[in-house]
Formats: sequence, structure tokens, C-alpha cells
Amino acid sequence: MNAPFQARAGMRDPFTAFVCDDATADMLRPVAVEHGWSPEKVNKGGLRNAVQSLSVSASPNILFVDLSESADPLNDINALAEVCEPGTIVIASGQVNDVRLYRDLVASGIHDYLLKPFTVDQLRDTFAHAQSILSGPRGEAQVDKPHVMTAVIGVRGGVGASTIATSLAWLLGDRAHRSTALLDLDVHFGTGALALDLEPGRGLTDAIENPSRIDGLFIERAMVRANERLSVLSSEAPINQPLLTDGSAFFQLQEEMRNAFESTVLDLPRHMLIQYPHMVHDAHVAVVVSELTLAATRDTIRILAWLKSNAPQTKVIVATNRTPSGGGLEISKKDFEQSIERQVDIVFHEDGKLAAQAAKLGKPMAEIATGKMAAPFTTLANMVLSHASEEGAGEGVDGGAKSLVSNLKSMLSKQKKAA
Repeated sequence: MNAPFQARAGMRDPFTAFVCDDATADMLRPVAVEHGWSPEKVNKGGLRNAVQSLSVSASPNILFVDLSESADPLNDINALAEVCEPGTIVIASGQVNDVRLYRDLVASGIHDYLLKPFTVDQLRDTFAHAQSILSGPRGEAQVDKPHVMTAVIGVRGGVGASTIATSLAWLLGDRAHRSTALLDLDVHFGTGALALDLEPGRGLTDAIENPSRIDGLFIERAMVRANERLSVLSSEAPINQPLLTDGSAFFQLQEEMRNAFESTVLDLPRHMLIQYPHMVHDAHVAVVVSELTLAATRDTIRILAWLKSNAPQTKVIVATNRTPSGGGLEISKKDFEQSIERQVDIVFHEDGKLAAQAAKLGKPMAEIATGKMAAPFTTLANMVLSHASEEGAGEGVDGGAKSLVSNLKSMLSKQKKAA
């Protein structure tokens, strides 16, 4: 329902509403006329009538549905999602004042939930926001911005790969102005949604349990929106519930995200390289996150060798994270580079205060970092975009100084000469 899909927007009615009472209908009709929509598209019957009607007709661009007579709003919205085409922006209204219901409805894919009694101004604002989404640039995105898929892999647990993946996804969305999906594949202990102060929902779990259901509509319903350009698919599956899969669900998720978004960031646990090696086959870039310890050095060597053998087409970026600024290293950076037989591309220094502040605010570190602490995140995003395609070499994140881009080009040229 509510997601940046617009390929068929021009073939649909611009607006349809299904309401339960005359007061709501009387409020909707003049607002519809203000937007150039036919007042005759305001129908009586509520959600049940909406499901029946849309099961035999095309979905509109914007759908208003009244849940006042619904005994189970969440399940009924899911039933509506089954008959709505991708791209339909759903605005719901109802009488239940429950923040949990609101969150669940938004997580299921609706654009907004208006609590009755709402005002004409609230209605206008909601419709204006829905129209701004429809008139956005997503329809031309595939031509102007080829899809970029990045896998972020921590060589060991606790090196901070998820932190970097979340920040990278946020930068690609907020600063590079790309519609971006963050796919957190740690099914039981993922932190992608948690780091952004979101409820993960059941989308990823449902996808693994029912791969045949995965399509554009499923992605719209399952993704949890962090902001206008960043959506997250994460999970907190019960730890007593093993999820068995042959990996087909992950492959289908990648395919659908490639069609729906301009960038995808995979937070990829290292054990998945062994179980599902195809996960990195389509990745343009693999960011290998390590730390300067003996165990991490050993595992970096092994994972780099694995990537060279199994995904030779994927560009590899090596980043060290949580690197102390004042010494006290288990292994020096020089010894680490000699051991892995290549240079470290980016160094993220340890900053406990910044990490704590990000956690408290529910924001990615890249969003609140400043000065020297922000520079590595910007450099990483620019390197990802540059590695992804030759056309993307000039494309960078907002706030990245020209010197960063020029330094990046010189760095890449030096690596090519050394190779």
C-alpha cells in the first residue's frame, strides 16, 4: 500500500473513499473537490465495502477508509492490503485511541491514521502529504539512479557492523537523496529497527515462513518507514523459534527491494555467507567491518578470501571500527594491513559518548556525529556510490566536501596502480 511505487499511478483513479457515517462523508466531499477529485468517489460502507469493491476494480492512488465499524482493524487492514495494488496510499480513520494500534497500522503499510473526530485541516494536511509522495521523483529513479546494493559484514560479533549499516542506509537516504531499504538479516537479534527507535514488526519473519507471498505488495506492507527515504525490514523472532529456510526468501526479498528502492543495505551476519552464499552475488559493494584484534585479523583474512572466491565481481571496502585514538591496540594498523595483505580503507574511531547519545536518541551515529567523527561515515557513503558504478563516481552525499570526493578518486587510482 503505502510505499514509493508509482509505475502504474497514471492508470488509476486519483481518489476513492469508503466511510461509515454521513458526517465523515460531508467533510470529505468538499476537500476532495478542492483537490480536483470527484465527490462521487466518497462511498458509504466502510472497510468491508472497500475490500469488496477493490477486489474487482483497480485501486486508486489515494484511498480513504473508515475503520469505525471494524471489530479487528489490524486484520481488516491486512485483508484490504490483499486487494490493493502496489502504490496505493491508504489513509485510515477510526474511533480507537490506542498508540499500539496506530503503530501496528502504520507498520502494516497505511500512510496515516486519523482519530475521530478529526478536523478539516487535519484532513487537508494528510491529503497534501499523500500527494507529495505521489508527485515525488520515484518514477524516474531507475533511469537517473541505478540501484546500489551494499552488504555490510562484521567479521566477528560486536565489531559494530550493524551500527555502520544503519548509518550507511541513513546517509544514502537522507544525504544522497535515494529511496533506501535496510534489510537486517539477523532474524533473532537484529538491531536495525531498534537503532532507529522503530518496532520491527513481523515482516521478515513472515517472508521467511512464506516465501511465496513475497511481492511488491508484501514489501509495501512489511517495510517499516524510518523517514521519507529510509525503510527497514528487521525482526525480533522468538529465540525458541528456529526459522528454517533454503534461502529463497532472502533472494526474493533482494529482487523486490531492487525493484522498489534505489539503494539496499544488507546487514549480513557472517554465518549467512556459509549458509546462503548467493546473498552477496548481486551486491555491488561489500563493506567488511573489523577491529584491530588478533581474532578479528584472522577472520578478516578468511572472509576476504571467501569474497574473492565466491563474489569476485563485488567491490570490497575494509573498515576498522571502534579503534582507540590513544593507543592500547592489540594489533597495530600496520600489522593488520600486512596480515590481510591490503590497506584499510576507512577507520572509525572509538567514541563512547557518541554511541551512547545515538542509542538514547534512537538515531544512527552518522546523523548526530560532527567533525572528525562524521567524516568516516561520509567517506564510506561516497565510496559505496563510487564503487557501485562508473556513473556514480560523481554522485555523493550532501555535506561531503569536494576534497572528500577528490581524495577518494586519488585513493582509488593509487589502489588500481598498486594492484
